[in-house]
Amino acid sequence: MKLFVGLGNPGQKYARNRHNIGFMAVERIAKDHGFGPWKSKFHGEISEGRLGSEKILLLKPQTFMNRSGQSVGEAMRFYKLESTDVVVFHDELDLAPGKVRVKAGGGHAGHNGLRSIHDHIGAAYDRVRLGIGHPGRKEMVSAYVLSDFAKSESDWLDDVLRGVSDGAPHLAQDDGGKFMNAVALRTAPPRSSKTAAPKAETASEAPPKPPADERSAMQKLLDKFK
Repeated sequence: MKLFVGLGNPGQKYARNRHNIGFMAVERIAKDHGFGPWKSKFHGEISEGRLGSEKILLLKPQTFMNRSGQSVGEAMRFYKLESTDVVVFHDELDLAPGKVRVKAGGGHAGHNGLRSIHDHIGAAYDRVRLGIGHPGRKEMVSAYVLSDFAKSESDWLDDVLRGVSDGAPHLAQDDGGKFMNAVALRTAPPRSSKTAAPKAETASEAPPKPPADERSAMQKLLDKFK
């Protein structure tokens, strides 16, 4: 069994915030893969289902971002899971909008949700970093992450969420490479060439050669002065 955790803040007020892209990711997985209804448990909302052969518990902590670890820790202990069974989906300032990366372990880089999870279960859990870009200045970060995605961002956001959902079964099997391939097929699909290669010139299409000049030198000279 694995625990997939989406990070965000509870309530409709925050539903479309950039900080809530983790919630959006697990909600998309639940919808696309036929998970059960969301229920209140572990100071959060949970939904159960399967991805391939793996049983998955989806969790959205309802404790607000800076206390997310409390919910994660309770769920992990109840199901007797190791921290390496936990995958956290979260917003990432250090990645451009639309970029996705998988990371095993590491620091929290100042992210309040990750900091709280570190405090409760340690650092040895996997993360799916969902890029939202950086506003440019440190003092603007708080307002930026708590602002809604713009309408102009809806296309890349939908591609990312679809890609994450497509790749979720691979993530359940600990195959980060195939997960990233599935995301890439949505966010950067291969382009097919619409320009046909020029045809090679065939013998029948080559310009005809001029006939050989069989006149004598004297005849050529006489013809020149006609």
